[in-house]
Amino acid sequence: MARTYGNLWPQFVSWENLLAAYHLCRRRKRARPEAARFEFDWEFELIQLQRELSDGSYAPGAYRNFFIHEPKRRKISAAPYRDRIVHHALVRVLEPIFERRFIFDSYACRKRKGTHRAVDRAHGFLRKNAYYLKTDIVRFFPNVDHAVLLEVIGQHVRDERLVALIGRIIASGAGLLADEATNGLFSGDDLFALLRPRGLPIGNLTSQFFANVLLDTVDHCVKEELRAPGYVRYADDLLLFGESKSQLGEWRYAVARRLAGLRLKLHDNKTCIAPCPRGLTFLGFVLRPEGRRLPQQSLSRFRRRMRRLRWLKQHGMVRPRTIGASIAGWLAYAGGASSAGVRRSFWRQIRF
Repeated sequence: MARTYGNLWPQFVSWENLLAAYHLCRRRKRARPEAARFEFDWEFELIQLQRELSDGSYAPGAYRNFFIHEPKRRKISAAPYRDRIVHHALVRVLEPIFERRFIFDSYACRKRKGTHRAVDRAHGFLRKNAYYLKTDIVRFFPNVDHAVLLEVIGQHVRDERLVALIGRIIASGAGLLADEATNGLFSGDDLFALLRPRGLPIGNLTSQFFANVLLDTVDHCVKEELRAPGYVRYADDLLLFGESKSQLGEWRYAVARRLAGLRLKLHDNKTCIAPCPRGLTFLGFVLRPEGRRLPQQSLSRFRRRMRRLRWLKQHGMVRPRTIGASIAGWLAYAGGASSAGVRRSFWRQIRF
């Protein structure tokens, strides 16, 4: 029986929690106009936000939408600044509750986890096992079913006011990714199932956190029921390791059944079972038992990014600090592979 938590609202709406959330939200954002307006009279703004939350009049604002194109086109939806403070305050309360449940090998958007540690773990399993199953979920964020997500959260959080607020935040993203959602029909559905609200906006702190909450049931299925000797999940990318292809084939269908209970589906075209010595590509790295390297696509994207930044600098449209941050970020990413020679070569070529 899962432990449940009630009476969380006083902690969530407390001045200490909202102030801490505000300080988290303002990091690296103070120069932006929306943040600067809030900062100008932040105490009044925070008191007003606390009052709206307390009396139930708070409502999420409209999202600002834009697209990123690397490595693939994605629609990003940015919530208003004051809403992002609420998201931080909410996660500060919920995170300690769910972290107790999360398995060790879930790596996305968690403290002391991240991409490099997920790759390290996957590389270790690759060296120890005979076969791997690599898969992901079809259009995960556009297809998250709101009712299912609230039911999963409600199994652990019993505070009605907090659950109602979570429902408003989740509902505020309905329709933002409607053009990317799949048909959403499952066994036993009628056509009314197409009207079920779905979708979590990519860009919300809460979306990343709720993704881990929703898929935690899959993690426990793999670790406790299937007893896979190796498993790594980063967001909706899943890796399972085992000793036989037939075993991994059975596990694939077990995972698919568990996901169907969450109204989600595995991506058939991106699911494969292969021998570990063949290697695999995971989170932007090519992993082989003898080592790891960067894929050619990643190197090409970095070259394109540098050309674009060079052009922007020549036209006075980008700050040197932004260029430096972009280069430092890529070098930190590339440091996760055997890429010393590549990094030296790129460093010699970079001219602004």
